[in-house]
Amino acid sequence: MTDADTTHDTHDTHDSTSDASDGVETVLVGSLEESTGKTAVTLALAGLAASEGDSVGYMKPKGTRLQSNVGKTLDEDPMLARELLDLDAELHDLEPIVYSPTFIEQAIRGREDRDELRDRVREAFESLADGRDRMFLEGGGDYEVGGIVDLTDADIAELLDARVALVAPYEVPGDIDAVLAAADAFGDRLDGVLFNDVPDAAYDRLETDVVPFLEDRDVTVFGVLPSERQLSGVTVAELADELGATRLVDDGDDVYVERFTVGAMGADSALRHFRRTKDAAVITGGDRAEIHTAALEAPGVKCLILTGGHRPSGAVLGQAAEKDVPVLAVRTDTLTTVERAEDVVRSGRTRNAATVDRMQTLLTDHADVDAILR
Repeated sequence: MTDADTTHDTHDTHDSTSDASDGVETVLVGSLEESTGKTAVTLALAGLAASEGDSVGYMKPKGTRLQSNVGKTLDEDPMLARELLDLDAELHDLEPIVYSPTFIEQAIRGREDRDELRDRVREAFESLADGRDRMFLEGGGDYEVGGIVDLTDADIAELLDARVALVAPYEVPGDIDAVLAAADAFGDRLDGVLFNDVPDAAYDRLETDVVPFLEDRDVTVFGVLPSERQLSGVTVAELADELGATRLVDDGDDVYVERFTVGAMGADSALRHFRRTKDAAVITGGDRAEIHTAALEAPGVKCLILTGGHRPSGAVLGQAAEKDVPVLAVRTDTLTTVERAEDVVRSGRTRNAATVDRMQTLLTDHADVDAILR
């Protein structure tokens, strides 16, 4: 960015960056919003650097992907990083701050000392960076998370003298407003933007119109990664396991689901709605036979998830089996099931070695990895 005055300067920490980081190339991978593939990108970049012979380290200063409100359960991303990168590091260093709802409440009440938190992050970084050629930092759920304790991603980049690679989604031109706002927040520390999970319909416009526009604004674009089913959804089998569902029609375990739609309308409206969707699971009450039938007539519906512990009629199950559409049954209500299902898709897309390997291939094929790593 050309306007150095936009650099986040809440704290003058650049000169106090620890000696342990001297000579260590540090990249913070941030994102505009949750579920942009930030974890997969971070670990893929670290793996690519390691394959070139660099000694790499990882850190997620703020754990945000928690399994409990209390914060006793650590974020799973550092656990995966420790496994994939073969790191001999304690989880409390890999994730020095558990950014749970309880932590946030305590911070708002003045029970968390900002200086102590910054010292905790810096000390953990020093330990992890010692002897490393490169450090890869994973940002929070989005780049603004942490503002309550003055530890947004921009604050952390300044604190730990990190360059920033920003992962961004893109569907429509208006999405670029958020990219420019983030560029202002990071200032000169932003090295560039990586667009990820870009749908086919938006890909050409992004490359031909948006990328030149951003580069005219001194925002480097590292690459444009196309949407991939393996990275943007979960299989029916994974969904069933996570929801604790009973399989009423077993076909289609390997089918990918990328989105959910709720069947809470009349049959005619439901059919029109379902026909406009793609790669979706319909979540509806197990006693809504007319919704089941409408969903099974729509080619974009890949799975039925029936709630409330109700078993559908034999006719519905027969129709589903004939069309190879898996049917899952859960005992929870529809709203609870939707929330749990969406959480499975959000959290399940970057949590294994195969997904990170695939991201490495995408980065190699569609991004300037050398520019990101310098």
